[in-house]
Amino acid sequence: MNLVIGVMGTADGPLSAGVTRRGRELGRVIATRGCTLITGACPGISYHAVQGAREAGGLVVGVSPALSREEHEARYHSPVDGFDVIIYTGSGLMGREVATIRSSDIVVIAGGRSGTLGEFAIAHDEGRLIGVLSGTGGIADEIDRLVPLCTKGTGAVVRYADEPEALIDDLLEYYRTEHFKHPSIFAREDAARAVTLLGGRAILSRP
Repeated sequence: MNLVIGVMGTADGPLSAGVTRRGRELGRVIATRGCTLITGACPGISYHAVQGAREAGGLVVGVSPALSREEHEARYHSPVDGFDVIIYTGSGLMGREVATIRSSDIVVIAGGRSGTLGEFAIAHDEGRLIGVLSGTGGIADEIDRLVPLCTKGTGAVVRYADEPEALIDDLLEYYRTEHFKHPSIFAREDAARAVTLLGGRAILSRP
């Protein structure tokens, strides 16, 4: 199964050489493991992952907050090079986060500020398998303190590692042996109610 791994993290500001290296390596490992990389089509750590994935011949998808390429570049100051596909949602930054998380089988957090915190919250609330690239600063290095406060039983699992290869291999092993058993929130007993609330439309996660 070709799993989709979302990379969420710091979009602007200075990045150390070590963080930049690990961002690029993260994308490379995702690609060499046969997975699709999806990001919010923004600069920063996730774009370094995009570049690493492209260099390794991987499939890369971006989910833009903008309505068009022109708005994506002019208003959001975001890149277009390196993506195989960019989906222009027109839903703004917060709406884009929901679409990106729901398109991911596994979510990886690296660095980050308030936007990344929101992405972590969405991923946790929807029961995703979450990987944290430790030592990248920001929200990533605080998640271990936040997890005990997230007592809602969503089925989310958080795994940690300092290096991209160790993190991705651990996440893939856990997903394929354990996490795949955990159903999407849209595949539980209340699925009919969810479909009704969504106006007859349901988005089903991969099993």
